[in-house]
Amino acid sequence: MEIVKKHRDINGFIFINLIRLIFVFLVALLLFILGIIFYHGSSTVSLDFLFSAPRNNMTEGGIGPAIFGTVAVTFFMVLFAVPLGVSAAIFLSEYAKDSLFTKVIRTSINNLAGVPSIVFGLFGLGFFVLFIGKNLDEVFQTGLLFGQPALLWASSTLAVLVLPIVIVSTLEALNSVPKSHRDAAIGLGATKWQTIRDVVLPQAKPGILTGTILAVSRGVGETAPILFLGCAFFLPNLPVADLCIGDYCIPMINPTEQFMYLAYHIFILSTQSANPTKSLPLQYGSTLVLILLTILLNITAIIFRYRFRKALGRL
Repeated sequence: MEIVKKHRDINGFIFINLIRLIFVFLVALLLFILGIIFYHGSSTVSLDFLFSAPRNNMTEGGIGPAIFGTVAVTFFMVLFAVPLGVSAAIFLSEYAKDSLFTKVIRTSINNLAGVPSIVFGLFGLGFFVLFIGKNLDEVFQTGLLFGQPALLWASSTLAVLVLPIVIVSTLEALNSVPKSHRDAAIGLGATKWQTIRDVVLPQAKPGILTGTILAVSRGVGETAPILFLGCAFFLPNLPVADLCIGDYCIPMINPTEQFMYLAYHIFILSTQSANPTKSLPLQYGSTLVLILLTILLNITAIIFRYRFRKALGRL
């Protein structure tokens, strides 16, 4: 018995240290890559680089339109995906009965998360642009306003892409709320919806925000789904239009316009630049800004999640 115990201890020691070695290697590799990007990109990033438009065949200027397009697409993506994903999770967790149909839906959601992103791009082109957009143009007689790639359809496609992440994380958050809390609220006379709205959802907010963080991180870094959906190679003008009420005009995001996207901009600079050597600093600078933008969006969501947890007394 002592020999077997020593053998198990040795195997456990080797396995644990192997896992630690792999972890240290991956962290070191990540820090090495980030260090190279920061070293080469920090000299390029400036206020002019962040707010100006690209010039001279994409070898000079900045990435202002690309940053604006990325933020706009991400905003609409979250606007579409989070309410729909949370609603679907509430239905599956609180209202749907445990049947074969429900199991098929849950399995389909999990499988949808593993579909290659380029498939979502082709789906968005066929469904949103050629089907919904073309039919809207025929119904409202708007010519070719909706039936072409645009910011609206790119955001909708990315929303479908990140929808499984939002649904799964929200389901986990809803299931983590104790059933006794639901029973207590119903016992006090609350309806089913009042229990969900006032008891379950406030406790599940940190988990919902976790899903939102993951969705933003996935959507901002995607390139393939938006290749066919309005992402432009060179578009110095911002996708905005003036909304005029009387004599007052307010610039608003125009969802029917094409746009530049930071991840696609980096892809173009690295593969189709007229002068790859001259555009190399722009590639590092754009990559550094994309990483910092993703981190900033994640930090913002993490702060909100922290405040919700603190309000619930979970810290």
